[in-house]
Amino acid sequence: MALTEPAVLVLTALVGETRHGYALIAGVEELSEGRTRLSVGTLYGLLDRLSSEGLIALDREERHQGRTRRYYRLTDDGAAALEAEAQRLAHLARAASARLRTARAV
Repeated sequence: MALTEPAVLVLTALVGETRHGYALIAGVEELSEGRTRLSVGTLYGLLDRLSSEGLIALDREERHQGRTRRYYRLTDDGAAALEAEAQRLAHLARAASARLRTARAV
């Protein structure tokens, strides 16, 4: 199953650390060099989907300035899905580059 770009970015932002929603939004923007900016609604819909698929899990909840922050972590299944998607994208990038080189050589 291919993952959407926002899903790949969220999973990547969770590699090696737990993050809460706003930290994920910032992490996605940083990873995408500003090309992807998730709204809060989009992020939480995505987190619900990734959680229901077992790719992420709630790590803990903390109170911060009167609000609950939910921290998420990458699961083993999430890491495996991210690795598979990274390999799929790398293969596509290699195929595209090879075709472009061939077309330029003609």
